[in-house]
Amino acid sequence: MDRQPRNAVFIAYSLYLLSSAFFASNVVIGRAAAAIVPPVGLAFWRWVLAFLMILPLALPGLIQHRHVLRASWKRFLLLGALAQGVCGAVVYMGLERTSATNAALIYATSPVIILIIAALWLREKVTPRQAAGIAVAMAGVLVILTRGDAQALLHLSFNAGDLLILVGSATWAVYTVLLRQTRSSLPVVTVFAANALAGVVVLAPFYAWETLALRPVPLSLDAAVRIAGVALFASVLAFLTYQKTINLMGPARAGTSLYVMPLWAAVAAWALLGEQFQMFHLLGVLLVLPGVALATLPPRATPAKPVSRSSEA
Repeated sequence: MDRQPRNAVFIAYSLYLLSSAFFASNVVIGRAAAAIVPPVGLAFWRWVLAFLMILPLALPGLIQHRHVLRASWKRFLLLGALAQGVCGAVVYMGLERTSATNAALIYATSPVIILIIAALWLREKVTPRQAAGIAVAMAGVLVILTRGDAQALLHLSFNAGDLLILVGSATWAVYTVLLRQTRSSLPVVTVFAANALAGVVVLAPFYAWETLALRPVPLSLDAAVRIAGVALFASVLAFLTYQKTINLMGPARAGTSLYVMPLWAAVAAWALLGEQFQMFHLLGVLLVLPGVALATLPPRATPAKPVSRSSEA
């Protein structure tokens, strides 16, 4: 009788780990592609392929809801500029200049930045526990930005790639807050496809400029494999497994997969890219991940007090 619940738990946690690994693949493959594929070209073709891959699933919804999508085209362009543009091309620019391990750890702070934006912009209340988590996580980011060297902080000497990743993390936070403010009743696959297409439209002129003024995407097997990798693993499979994880575990527990993502990225970057896990990375992990957890995990529900017989009477 217990086999079915056990299988459901096994499937849920397998998808939980897979979704975090697929999200981590973006910084690892992006770092591997940095020397071959220019950043805007990588972002542009990533979302072209992702849109084509998801299209068979999304097409019925795109046709059925075409009038709603057409009426909301400005919103989708804005979201595409943030999520696919800045969080795509700018992050890949950062990965040309910093390690995948650094990028994953910095990006993991996006839930904390969401809290900060919600507090400043939407006037949402921040609890003392959340404030403590924000402070701890941001201390971890400073450790990573300075490579554990306090002199770098005194002289404001930071790696440009790390700062670009931080811009990407902050932009993802803005995107998430806007998405929360403009909830849609459209199917999630339809929204994903519409966002991907909007991202392609936004990126197209910048891709044309990069191709003509800087360097084109090379017509090589290496470039094609790396572009296909971020499209398949970091986009479509990450999205599908994450949505399935939400269905099985709920959004709060599924969202904690972000805490596992930097660990996947560090292991993959060490194994595939030869990146060394240094002492400042360890200190960053010990600050960033507990800080994010402290700031974002919901408090435990307090058990209801038993009703006394005297009060029943």
